[in-house]
Amino acid sequence: MSSNRIDLVVLDMAGTTVADDGLVEQAFAAAAQQLGVEAGTPDFDSKLDYVRATMGESKISVFRHLFGDEAKAQQANAAFEEAYGELVDGGRIAEIPGAREAIEKLTGDGRTVVLTTGFARVTQDAILAALGWQDLVGLTLCPADAGGRGRPYPDMVLTAFLRTGAVAGVADVVVAGDTSYDMLSGVRAGAGIVAGVLTGAHGRAQLEAHGASHVLGSVAELPELLAELGR
Repeated sequence: MSSNRIDLVVLDMAGTTVADDGLVEQAFAAAAQQLGVEAGTPDFDSKLDYVRATMGESKISVFRHLFGDEAKAQQANAAFEEAYGELVDGGRIAEIPGAREAIEKLTGDGRTVVLTTGFARVTQDAILAALGWQDLVGLTLCPADAGGRGRPYPDMVLTAFLRTGAVAGVADVVVAGDTSYDMLSGVRAGAGIVAGVLTGAHGRAQLEAHGASHVLGSVAELPELLAELGR
């Protein structure tokens, strides 16, 4: 039975709380080149289109689809994570304006906030370190923490629900993200609120088509939304 208060907030990172300014595409280009896929070729362009369409999905799953062979997929994923990590270490990442304040407002209101990503743990930790967010929330999750399946599966949302014990039912969870896969994962988990934000990969039409109950300009608006809804 729902308590009618949203006490568990599951937030995506890149594109939602973290601005990465196209780093996913840059890191993909570096990984593709290592596997002999040259930028500017039709093969590269089609693969990049798929990467854009599946923003938010576990990156190893994306590479499995693109390269088929598991060894090649693992090679591409390792190259991607290395390239992305170098870009992060080079200072090429920042928080979405107002994201930290929103998270602190949510936790200050007694809500539990969990940060999730489609990246591997090593990359997630590098992003958190670059932003000084290591202690911002009590739990951060990557696909491996949820059994290996990332978005659009609901596993990370449900893992947050189970690990935190913050709410009595999934209807008391809000999921927020910038991609259609974020929306699908929230819907499939049964979240009471599935909020899309317009600071990342996908626009309003895509977010709503995949189940967004609300669309916000950015995650900075989330505390106000919950207050307005009395949740």
